[in-house]
Amino acid sequence: MRLVKQLVVVAVVAMAGSLLVGAVNWNPILTLVLGPASAVAALAAYRWIVRRTEHREVVELARPGAGRAIGRGVLIGVGLFAAVILNIALLGGYRVGGWGSFGGTVALLGFMTAAAVTEELFFRGILFRIVEGRFGTWWALGLTGLLFGLSHLFNPHASLWGAIAIAIEAGGMLAAAYAATRTLWVPIGLHFGWNFAEAGLFGTAVSGSDTPAGLVHGVMSGPAALTGGSFGPEGSLYSVLAGLLTTVVFMWLARRRGHIVARRRGTEPAATLVP
Repeated sequence: MRLVKQLVVVAVVAMAGSLLVGAVNWNPILTLVLGPASAVAALAAYRWIVRRTEHREVVELARPGAGRAIGRGVLIGVGLFAAVILNIALLGGYRVGGWGSFGGTVALLGFMTAAAVTEELFFRGILFRIVEGRFGTWWALGLTGLLFGLSHLFNPHASLWGAIAIAIEAGGMLAAAYAATRTLWVPIGLHFGWNFAEAGLFGTAVSGSDTPAGLVHGVMSGPAALTGGSFGPEGSLYSVLAGLLTTVVFMWLARRRGHIVARRRGTEPAATLVP
């Protein structure tokens, strides 16, 4: 029941924020204001419903060190996507076709902030964390990664392969980032850094979605296995490989730090980890 309550509360707040952001039709200033505002509202809703249903401090969103954790995540996300696009470019699959739009870049800052926060609260803060407490870390990693990938089937230029790629490279990686650090700030930063680099810095499509131009106009060409086709670079095998390798590193850290939760047996109480 607590799972349902938490999902409903966060989903309602996230949907309201999404409708507001969508209503301004990518207006740079309004999107820059409304995006972070909806993210703050979602964070407040998550804190409130977790305290109400679990009667504990929301340690996964502890404020001390939040800025540094977000910063680390952003650097990892931007660095990973930059490495992916560089490899694609070296094989002739990506080139810069000219300058993009400063206004579009500003709007993407706000939009990607809202998307990263709300999706991480929903998939890692609620689904992964609660499923992990019952079935263990590895089952939670696989199940929530699959659900995260399937959720992208509703995007405009979605494909089954794109959803599978997202499940592997992002669903697994972001869950592993939470498992390794036991804070939602790192996966939030990583999620934002990857998405903003993809659209805002390199001007490519994000998960098949239609977004405004970023700093440059990125031109993709070549086989879909290399470029990701209409779904964007997240459908590229390079992205899948980058996500898999990062997942392995994060899960190695999680095991080393004693953060792997075993599956519950019989009537054993749910396992919990405090960062």
